[in-house]
Amino acid sequence: MKTKEVGEHIVSWLKDYLNQSKTEGFIIGISGGVDSALTSTLCALTGAKTILLSMPIRQHQNEYDRASNHIKNLKERFPNVISYDIDLTSTFEEFEKKMPFDIDKNHLAMANSRARLRMTTLYAVGQANNCLVAGTGNKVEDFGIGFFTKYGDGGVDLSPIADLTKTQVWELAKEVGVIQEIIDAKPTDGLWADGRSDEDQIGASYPELEWAMNFKGDESKLDERQKEVLNLYRKLHQSNLHKMVPIPVCKIPNEFL
Repeated sequence: MKTKEVGEHIVSWLKDYLNQSKTEGFIIGISGGVDSALTSTLCALTGAKTILLSMPIRQHQNEYDRASNHIKNLKERFPNVISYDIDLTSTFEEFEKKMPFDIDKNHLAMANSRARLRMTTLYAVGQANNCLVAGTGNKVEDFGIGFFTKYGDGGVDLSPIADLTKTQVWELAKEVGVIQEIIDAKPTDGLWADGRSDEDQIGASYPELEWAMNFKGDESKLDERQKEVLNLYRKLHQSNLHKMVPIPVCKIPNEFL
């Protein structure tokens, strides 16, 4: 991949979209991971107002520290970058108390609720500043296995890096100067108390998933691990397809109108 050219292309695309939208800048949720770090850096490179939001909810200290270090680095490099640290833990705990079910037996519902609370916060601060919410999903997550929360981190105005695989995200992150500790960190969505990684949740690494996403060969020649990964990819793609297609609309027949 021609990283320099790709970075310049995305920055130009962001500028054009911003001009057409008549808004003032971008807002990005910073998790301490490489996707949000790359997205926020590309937005900062436009020269437009770029708001970084840290929104911890019982966050592991290492994740919070990586996010804080990235925010500090970007603010030192770009005068157009500002940030807010909004601790949502108490808000989320109040939300938990109102739920009419046992939250300890519905961990996924509550993990996704964390992402949706952050999305609500991004849009509130973004609208108050006339800024677009920039998505941080990559190609494998957004269009391969649907590894995102519907109306959570999937609720965005535009997706600057959604045509890049995770491997390409790491390449471009190095090109634009994302701090090394974020590039080296094991990918995680930060939604679980036990700090599980993306690979722990999915059951395959990003390079394996990228291979499966592009596989078009003879399956009879695959080894057992390749078959396992390919089947896993297909299962996740199918089960999460509802996130990747337009919302179904019930069309009313003309004779009923």
